[in-house]
Amino acid sequence: MASGNQQFPPQKQEAQPGKEHVMEPTPQFTSHDYKPSNKLRGKVALVTGGDSGIGRAVAHCYALEGATVAFTYVKSQEEKDAQETLEILREAKTSDAKDPMAISADLGFDENCKRVVDEVVNAYGKIDILVNNAAVQYKAGSVEEIDEERLERVFRTNIFSHFFMTRHSLRHMNEGSAIINTTSVEPLWHSPEARGLALQLVERGIRVNGVAPGPIWTPLIPSSFSEEESAQFGSEVPMKRAGQPIEVAPCYVFLACNHCSSYITGQVLHPN
Repeated sequence: MASGNQQFPPQKQEAQPGKEHVMEPTPQFTSHDYKPSNKLRGKVALVTGGDSGIGRAVAHCYALEGATVAFTYVKSQEEKDAQETLEILREAKTSDAKDPMAISADLGFDENCKRVVDEVVNAYGKIDILVNNAAVQYKAGSVEEIDEERLERVFRTNIFSHFFMTRHSLRHMNEGSAIINTTSVEPLWHSPEARGLALQLVERGIRVNGVAPGPIWTPLIPSSFSEEESAQFGSEVPMKRAGQPIEVAPCYVFLACNHCSSYITGQVLHPN
């Protein structure tokens, strides 16, 4: 995908989580240039927030690479995107992988995360790859605009869920497993969590890394920015355009694949 001036049609979604199927244009979760090679054959992957955006692209690449894939979504708000993703994964799955699974859950609460992990393990017997990707974001000009409800929602979705999902998944992960956290380029230098967890788990042979995308065209954008901001989204970077989810997803494949990244842990990749 070449660099160049880009402008999206003005658009705004009034609530989060955003919906991919109403975006114009819809984010690109796949590419004819992507050539799978069984990098994840026999693996079980769990992707939170996998119904749309980067999560959908990652889940699709994992399925193409031979993994059995489960993903989470928000019930009653992301049903259409989740069903579309489920069909996409069914078409992409290899012959020796099991059928994909979509699980609705609010991951901001410990009991919900435990239920998700239990469902995946009951169905597939293990978890080899955990991608903590679910997130929300709200724009605010000052701290006075952030009320208690919004603050709690951001922390529950973006931070608590990573902790809860990791804690429950670790019981079912063995040497060679991988945990990959979606972070952001914005607060990167103040976010040492991946390195701390990596140091804790390295002796168990479990690698922990992160991916910090730049401006990527996902449902988070029209659901958290104004029409004008969405229209110009990505124009400020050197390529003069937003990235597409499929341009980020191969980072997750690389970090999940042991023969590609066995000597990498506590690191953050920068597709931005």
